[in-house]
Amino acid sequence: MRLMPIQDAIELIQMEYAEMPELRLTFSQARRLWNFSEELCERALTELLGSGFLGRTADGSFVRRHTSRSSIGAGALLVRESGGATI
Repeated sequence: MRLMPIQDAIELIQMEYAEMPELRLTFSQARRLWNFSEELCERALTELLGSGFLGRTADGSFVRRHTSRSSIGAGALLVRESGGATI
């Protein structure tokens, strides 16, 4: 597992999503891709959700928030982290 400051993890995730705007990852896939500990991955993804950089689909995948609904798959609406309201 990578030992890195949370800000470095956040920047790495942002760079990956900037390079691949259609990237769509589950929590487990994100952990494996970046070789993060569960805690580091959870903290970084939570921060990016809170900042609005990432959103979550109905199936729980993390996507870049500006991605249009049509490009993330039929029926995969973005949901807010709390309350499950669609956006």
